[in-house]
Amino acid sequence: MLASLRCGRRYTFLTGIAAISTVGTPGPPRHTNRLINEKSPYLLQHAHNPVDWYPWGQEAFDKAKTENKLIFLSVGYSTCHWCHVMEEESFKSKEIGDIMNEHFVCIKVDREERPDVDKVYMTFVQATSGGGGWPMSVWLTPDLKPFAGGTYFPPEDGVNHVGFRTVLLRIAEQWKENKDALLGSSQRILEALRHTSEIRVQGQASPPPAKEVMDTCFQQLSRSYDEEYGGFSKCPKFPSPVNLNFLFTYWALHQTTPEGARALQMALHTLKMMALGGIHDHIGQISGDEFFADVVRDILLYVSRDLSDQAGGFYSAQDADSYPTATSREKREGAFCVWAAKELRALLPDPVEGATEGTTLADVFMHHYGVKEAGNVDPARDPYQELKGKNVLIVRCAPELTAAKFGLEPGRLSTLLQECQQRLSSARAQRPQPHLDTKMLAAWNGLMISGFAQAGAALSEQGYVSRAAQAAAFLRTHLFDPDSGKLLRSCYQGTHNSVEQGAVPIQGFLEDYVFVIQALFDLYEVSLEQGWLEWALHLQHMQDKLFWDPKGFAYFSTEASDPSLLLRLKDDQDGAEPAPNSVAVTNLLRAACYSGHMDWVEKAGKILAAFSERLQKIPIILPEMVRATAVFHHTLKQLCFLPPATYPLPGQVVICGDPQGEDTKEMLHCVHSVFSPNKVLMVADGDNAGFLYRQLPFLASLERKDGKATAYVCSNFTCSLPVTSVQELRGMLSP
Repeated sequence: MLASLRCGRRYTFLTGIAAISTVGTPGPPRHTNRLINEKSPYLLQHAHNPVDWYPWGQEAFDKAKTENKLIFLSVGYSTCHWCHVMEEESFKSKEIGDIMNEHFVCIKVDREERPDVDKVYMTFVQATSGGGGWPMSVWLTPDLKPFAGGTYFPPEDGVNHVGFRTVLLRIAEQWKENKDALLGSSQRILEALRHTSEIRVQGQASPPPAKEVMDTCFQQLSRSYDEEYGGFSKCPKFPSPVNLNFLFTYWALHQTTPEGARALQMALHTLKMMALGGIHDHIGQISGDEFFADVVRDILLYVSRDLSDQAGGFYSAQDADSYPTATSREKREGAFCVWAAKELRALLPDPVEGATEGTTLADVFMHHYGVKEAGNVDPARDPYQELKGKNVLIVRCAPELTAAKFGLEPGRLSTLLQECQQRLSSARAQRPQPHLDTKMLAAWNGLMISGFAQAGAALSEQGYVSRAAQAAAFLRTHLFDPDSGKLLRSCYQGTHNSVEQGAVPIQGFLEDYVFVIQALFDLYEVSLEQGWLEWALHLQHMQDKLFWDPKGFAYFSTEASDPSLLLRLKDDQDGAEPAPNSVAVTNLLRAACYSGHMDWVEKAGKILAAFSERLQKIPIILPEMVRATAVFHHTLKQLCFLPPATYPLPGQVVICGDPQGEDTKEMLHCVHSVFSPNKVLMVADGDNAGFLYRQLPFLASLERKDGKATAYVCSNFTCSLPVTSVQELRGMLSP
């Protein structure tokens, strides 16, 4: 949800282009287009362009057909740096706007609002150019078929590139002179995309063997691992939680092997280097707990403070660009978070008592965080000099080494650094805040609910669990239609802190369902509120109805009801977020454990069968699905042969006890403190009329032992002997 990195794209035609930052435009706008009626912050950013923008919809499609015009489709998001640059250079230009309006029907799409549209045309751009990213620029025939595209275009021609103005005019000329050829080309392109993007089960394919797939994925990640800085492949790197989740699961299943130790080391070193580096805000978050717990609290503090709506939802993003000072007229990338050395010296001039003679707070702080007088950003990685003379705060020394350099005790150093952080936090609060995208998405709220719920369980912080429950209640109120039983994609911060919907609400996509269902399972396991479980199972049934492919298996990303989408796709790679089908496998297995519906286990196996070829050849592109393959094979692969809900299922951990009792809470804390990738937790509280007892009749046979909270760990379709000792339970949970 953070946009503090450059937009993830492959730049198109960038050689020799001078950077132009977003310039403030005081006074009333000279132009207003129909995007002014939209709710998306990204579309509203373009509402005063001289371009006659349309949102994605029938009005634009009808205009293109009636006037026999090509469509220019521009896709981006509100916190994308290069989207800002292209707007400033081209879309704010009256001359370029006139060309666009004369020859094209121009459509602007927020990729976060409409990931379905983005995915279809990004598939085309990647297939035809070998790369992709945002802003995405695509030219379509009046019937929405793509025939040309790219990402960022500079406005004018250069030595090694063609400018946007020239591209527009050449394409308009081609449409005028060679219309039939363009139409034929677009049809061939579409047919090729349909063929190459199809994911379906091949013959009698079955789920791939877990061990081979796990080992291959581990080996591929290990070969691409950066031993010095952590992460995978070369810079620029982007956080990939799916890789870390896989490595933790691989470790859990191979704890006594060198490979298991290597997996854990890669994951922990990557997390530590991220926490020490510039992606972690060293100024805005201050706490003094153990290292990884401290970083978790920092992240959740930021989200609670800066990305939370009063009604309980989570906003989408904060921009990378902002005004350096209140009087600045130009935005700069990273301006809110970077520091000049002289600025730090002015804010931290105090001599440090007890340190080497002449040492100031600035000396200590600058050494510890790698600050240089001329700035610490490599000019080769800052081609437009936006960060010239600035410093990104990165922990460069172990605390013990910094303390020794200045003759300080480590405890004293910690106190000094916290004092510096507090001063800088106060100074930074005076800077203009970066733009906030207050759009709220069901999928991303689901991911954040899982984060708060899991953090609450791991850190025994009830406040985090309460925040997760508040967000789940927000989803049910604002992003769920009780009449249809469906999720909605997005809602928006309105006037006076209200929550608003668009004139035509966007229906939820597959990713909204899988991430919300996952969140509700996670929330149940820490809150024990069975209402979240009931809603999760309802949404799983709805997901099956809307998205399941009964012929080729697995789930489509979109419903079948939108005629404007030329392709109905299935995401085939994990990225910054896991692919929805990857998460769906684990959700289905959890749903089976909570309901006894064995057809969900069968569906999980069919998804793995549909992706079998990819999982066996290049599992590194689907590490979350590889992880799900291991869970499927290690715990639940035989479930489809059992009568529903008659027997306990492998992976279930059942605690019989009063949820408010201290002995039950100790058992729950033990379960949450052990990482086991295949456990499914439930509490049997003795309410035989309750939801879980109705779903799983075997729970009625489980009892407390000697009146104490009692745990049962299920495997091989039977429950263990009753356990009342936390220590014994911990031993049983370890993989």
